[in-house]
Amino acid sequence: MKKLMTLVLIFTVATMSFAQKNEVKAIEKALKNSNYADAKSAVSAAESLMGNMDEKMKAKFLFLKAQTLYAGGAASDADMNKVIATLDELKNHESSIGKLRYTEDANEMKTEIYNSFLNKANEAFKNNNVGVAAKAYANIYRISPKDTIYLYNAALLAAQNNDYDTSLKHFIELKELGYTGIKMNYIATNKETGGEEFFPEKANRDFAVKTLKTHIKPVDRKEESKRANIVKNIAFIYVSQGNNEKALAAINDARNEFPDDNNLILTEATIQIKVGNNDKAFELFKEALKRDPDNPDLNYNVGITAMEAEQYDVAKNAFEQTLRLKPDYANAALNLSFLEVNKGNAMNDEMNTLGNSAADNKRYDQLKAKKNELFKTGAKILEDFVSNNPDLENADIYNQLANIYSALGEMDKFKINKDKAKAIEAGN
Repeated sequence: MKKLMTLVLIFTVATMSFAQKNEVKAIEKALKNSNYADAKSAVSAAESLMGNMDEKMKAKFLFLKAQTLYAGGAASDADMNKVIATLDELKNHESSIGKLRYTEDANEMKTEIYNSFLNKANEAFKNNNVGVAAKAYANIYRISPKDTIYLYNAALLAAQNNDYDTSLKHFIELKELGYTGIKMNYIATNKETGGEEFFPEKANRDFAVKTLKTHIKPVDRKEESKRANIVKNIAFIYVSQGNNEKALAAINDARNEFPDDNNLILTEATIQIKVGNNDKAFELFKEALKRDPDNPDLNYNVGITAMEAEQYDVAKNAFEQTLRLKPDYANAALNLSFLEVNKGNAMNDEMNTLGNSAADNKRYDQLKAKKNELFKTGAKILEDFVSNNPDLENADIYNQLANIYSALGEMDKFKINKDKAKAIEAGN
C-alpha cells in the first residue's frame, strides 16, 4: 500500500510539472504571435500552479508574465504597475537563488519602459495634457525610485489637474522620504545656439567645454530646496479639502523646520484667513514685513492676501509700498486701481434700490458722482503708471483703462486704450 501511494504521489508531481511546462509554452507561443489576450489567459492558468514551480521555471514564468502584461507597450496603467512589480519580483527571486538568467533582460525591459514613460510624460506636458503627464512621471519614479524629481513633478501636475487626492499622496510620500530636490546643475552655453544646456555630470560638461569646445561659460548652479514648497502644498491641499486642523499642523511643522522662510509665514497667514482667524493672519503679516520690509514681492503678496480677507486699507498700503520699491510692478498698479473701482462698484447696490422721488434722484446723482470719482482715481493710478513706465507694454493695464473709460462714457479714451491692448496682444 505504501508503494502504491508513493507511485501515485510521483505521478501527481509529474503531471503538475507537465502542466506547468505546457502553460509556460502557451505563454511563449502567444507572445511570439503578439497575441496578448491568449498570453494573459495562459498566465492566469500558470499562476495557479506557481507554488509548485521549481526555481528556474518560476523565474522564466515571471519574465513571461511581465512581457504579457506590458503588451508591447500597450499596457493599461493598472497593468503597468503590475509589470514593474513583476520585474522587481523576478530580480529579487533570481538574486535569492543566485542565478541571474533573466535579470539582464528585466533591466533592459525596465529601461525601455522608463524611456517610454519619459517620452509620454514630456510629450503630454508639451501639449498641456497635465493629467497624462502626471501619471507618466509617477510611473517613471516607480520604475526608478532614485529619480525622486519625477514624483515631485507628478505631485505638482496632479494638483494642477485638480487631482488633489493623488497630489497629496505624492507630497506626503516626498515629505516622508525627506526629499529636498537640492542638487548641483552643471551648465554651459552652446556656442552654436547661444542657449544654456544642462549636463548630467560635471565631467560631461567639462568634456564639452575643454575637449570638444562646443560649449562655453561653464557654471555650477545649485537648486534651492523644494522641501518648504512640499509642506506648503500639503497644507494648501488640506485647506481645499476642508481639513483645516491638518493644514495648520502641516504648516506648523514646516515653520519649525524653516523658521526664517517668509513664504511659509504668508502661507500660514492665508490659511488663518481661510479659517476665520484674521487677527492671527495680520500678526503674521507684520512678522513677515518686519523680517523683509523692502521686498516688493512680499509687500505685493501681503496686498493680495489682505484683499482676499477684505482688509482693503492694508491691501492699499501694501500695493503702494510695492510700487515705491519697484515702480514697474504692473500687477501692483492693477490691483491698486481695482481697489478704487471696486469701491465705486459697491455703490451700485444702493443705487439699484432707489426709486423716482426727488430725494431718491438726488441721492442717485450723489452716488453716481462719487462712483465716477472713484473710477477716475482708478484710471489715474494706471495713467500715472504708464507715464512712469513708457517702455513697459502690458495689455492688462490698457484693457483695465478701456473698461474704466467705457463705464465713464469716455469713448475716445476707451478706443485708444482698447487699440493699445489689442496691438500688444497681437504682438505677443
